[in-house]
Amino acid sequence: MMNKSIVLISLILSLSISCKEKTNSSSENISPGNDPNFTIVAHSDSGFTSTNRKVDVFGIPIYAYSNVEDSKLLHAANIMAQYLDNDEDGTVDNPILMSTLLDNNAALFMWKSESQINLNAQDLGADETIPAWHTNGQTGRFDASLEEVWHVITHSGYAKAYPSVFGENSNTSLTNAMDIARGGHFTSIPNPYPPNAWYTYDDPTCDYRCMATEYIYWAMTSLLGAQENRLAEIQQEWDLNTPELVQDMDLPIYSLLTDPQYSFPTVLPDGTYKH
Repeated sequence: MMNKSIVLISLILSLSISCKEKTNSSSENISPGNDPNFTIVAHSDSGFTSTNRKVDVFGIPIYAYSNVEDSKLLHAANIMAQYLDNDEDGTVDNPILMSTLLDNNAALFMWKSESQINLNAQDLGADETIPAWHTNGQTGRFDASLEEVWHVITHSGYAKAYPSVFGENSNTSLTNAMDIARGGHFTSIPNPYPPNAWYTYDDPTCDYRCMATEYIYWAMTSLLGAQENRLAEIQQEWDLNTPELVQDMDLPIYSLLTDPQYSFPTVLPDGTYKH
């Protein structure tokens, strides 16, 4: 059996190479798109054969149904690359996170109609992927790729790489912070939430683990500035829409998300990965 240190070193070296994807002998290049870093390729990956193509981002596949626009697929790929390599130097910022994502077969698929939401992976709608949000002064319809791509990274990555810290079950550092933000430990939606709560997500289909996934999304994107213009849209779920509010009112999550050992992003992705 190969020594684990050798495996890890090999992984880090491979991730240090430019993330420009190469088409291999088993994948037909079906659309070069218009992107310097990523190539769209055909695939026959088990479990995803109803989609017709994909892009790999540091080994994480993003699949797309045939009626999803190339531009939307490539935008999602760039968002993922910027989350994982936030300083855009060509190397993932957290190798432990990256190896965990790969070990857990992290994936995303993009759909055009709701009938296509039927695969075993995080989904992202093409029509909710809005590159123009970034160039329009963060106004207009929000770019949901910032949310759904982040869910892949936290649910399949951070939660499993650091289970006592970012695990989505009770009594982790993340969920203890969430219980404070919700005004108590609730395994079902309280009606109403306590008046001191600032995280008040009320989707009845979202269980406790799901609540944790949403909580780290709201906190991280607020720290990165994505929610500053959106308070009227989001306050039924989340009140701390600026970095200052997160730091002032939710110190436990602020401390976690700014701890350098975890290499969280510090710059909001905008879909223009420049490596």
